[in-house]
Amino acid sequence: MKKLWKGLLFSAGSAVAASAGGTAYFYRRTMKRCHAKMERTMKMAGTDWNQYMPLLKERKEYMLSRPHEDVCIESEDGLKLHGVYFPGEGDSKKIVICLHGYTSQCMSDFVGLSDYYLKHGFQMLLIDERAHGQSEGEYVGFGCLDRKDLLRWVEWTLLRCGEGIQILLHGISMGGATVLMSSGLDLPEQIKGIISDCGFTSPKYVFTHVLHTMYHLPAFPMIPLSDKINRKKAGYGLDECNAAREVRKAKVPILLIHGDADHFVPCWMCDEIYENCASEKKKLIVKGAAHAESYFKDMKSYEQALDDFIGGIIK
Repeated sequence: MKKLWKGLLFSAGSAVAASAGGTAYFYRRTMKRCHAKMERTMKMAGTDWNQYMPLLKERKEYMLSRPHEDVCIESEDGLKLHGVYFPGEGDSKKIVICLHGYTSQCMSDFVGLSDYYLKHGFQMLLIDERAHGQSEGEYVGFGCLDRKDLLRWVEWTLLRCGEGIQILLHGISMGGATVLMSSGLDLPEQIKGIISDCGFTSPKYVFTHVLHTMYHLPAFPMIPLSDKINRKKAGYGLDECNAAREVRKAKVPILLIHGDADHFVPCWMCDEIYENCASEKKKLIVKGAAHAESYFKDMKSYEQALDDFIGGIIK
């Protein structure tokens, strides 16, 4: 009997140790800046970007030929945050603030869309979210912290461009979640609309989806343990801010875009956010588009959706 109990205790101890070790490994490679790698994220997302490289190269050259400058602000917790500002030409009274996806940076995710915005007379502010690009930070904010940083960028925009500026918020993936999470905040009247491309509900649910579909692992105990660690180290819970809950308080119009072949951030998250959204809302589901691929998969429909949405809210 003693041998049986010893065996059971050993097995239980081994299971606890394995869970703790697995959680620590998952947490480090996902939440800590030094371990979160773009190459791994791109592989997991599964989008074939090679086919779009000639177009991206052409548009990046055009984008960088336009006047632009590096700008910096400070977050409320003392981090230096970096962005790139494109003032546009003439006396433009409209600007889009662009937020990139997880492990990306400001001058990557909006190269394709820059063609649309610059040619439609928008100024652009592309920001490096905390713990990304040239912005400081040890832990990824996953929108929960970045939404507060976004308010600081809005303040900078109003100071730089004046009170008469009309502002769009456009985010992709983690940036899409960030702009949706900001919809529940007290936003200034200059923010006229929010566009989210393949945004998720919360880090808790996108992590759970990835564990189930890509690693064939249960959420328990890894997600609860990671949540506890993250509260202590990064200062927020993994479901503390949820885009599907925040949009219930939204007052500005929202356009949701998602690909129905997105296996990284599933399309049902877009549907859930749409159903919960309290403000004026529109939705575009792009057939056959993988994660963050919607614009390139069906540029015509994407730009038409932007025209219809922006035309109704910005003069």
